[in-house]
Amino acid sequence: MSRKNHHYSSELKYQAVGEYLKGQKTLDIVCKKYGILSDRQLRNWIKMYNSHTEFKSYTGGSRMTKGRSTTYEERIALVRECIEKGYNYGEIAEKYKVGYQQIYTWVKKYKEKGEAALKDHRGRHKKDYAPQTEEERLKLEVAALKRQLYLAQMENDVLKKLQELERGNR
Repeated sequence: MSRKNHHYSSELKYQAVGEYLKGQKTLDIVCKKYGILSDRQLRNWIKMYNSHTEFKSYTGGSRMTKGRSTTYEERIALVRECIEKGYNYGEIAEKYKVGYQQIYTWVKKYKEKGEAALKDHRGRHKKDYAPQTEEERLKLEVAALKRQLYLAQMENDVLKKLQELERGNR
């Protein structure tokens, strides 16, 4: 028996698991067809598949799909559809050309914190951004004042250092 580890592509793993889960073939038959050395390996892949764990491929291939930009409304619709379809992350990811992990994360955030958790808060506010609530307006004002204070302190420190250097040169 060979001691060398065997590597299987993630495509092969999905095909083998899918064929077994259709219920038409036994573990042994599926293993022989796909050249899997042990039915234990196939059982592990089935567990991973059922727990929505991504198959890793060590042969250079990847099941990761390139993500794309989505709007807030689109994320809400995708999450709702995923929940309605019984949390079938893979189907939704393929249908809408977004990453499996991304759908999973959105659903998790949605269940924990609701629709507001699906907003993308990255990046800076635009210059023409108008605060929606009084609280937002006050937070923006406080942030602006803190920035002004920081810049004034920096300017003050530079002037002090300049005076110190000028006194040292005399």
